[in-house]
Order: sequence, then structure tokens, then C-alpha cells
Amino acid sequence: MNTLRDASIGSTVRVVKLHGEGAIKRRIMDMGLTKGVSVYVRKVAPLGDPIEVTVRGYELSIRKADAEMVEVEKTAK
Repeated sequence: MNTLRDASIGSTVRVVKLHGEGAIKRRIMDMGLTKGVSVYVRKVAPLGDPIEVTVRGYELSIRKADAEMVEVEKTAK
């Protein structure tokens, strides 16, 4: 299973599934990370946390723990 945390810088991925339960899953969905949306990985902080992505036309910083709950697949360019 590939997660958003595993995506390399400069790649575009598509959200396949969200893992997690309750409030955590709701918070991820409220940030715009829903099934089928494309996510561009802009940069990763030096220690790996947080990860900066572009989703739905805006920049978003997401923690590693939350990024691990987002299952993704690489999209063709």
C-alpha cells in the first residue's frame, strides 16, 4: 500500500482510500483530501514533518501521521 507519506517530491498522486476512524478521518476529508482527488507533492520538511502538498488549487501542510492514513496511487503525467 502506497501512502501520501511515501510519495516523492514533485510527483502527482491520486487518493484511493482514506484510513482512520471518526474525527481523524473527518479532519483529513475537511482538508480536501477525498477519494479521487489529485495531490501534487511540493516539498517535505528537512526532518520529514510536515509534508507540503497542493490539493484543489491550494497549498496544504499535513503531518506525517495524517499522510500515512491517505492511500494513494501514482498518476501518469
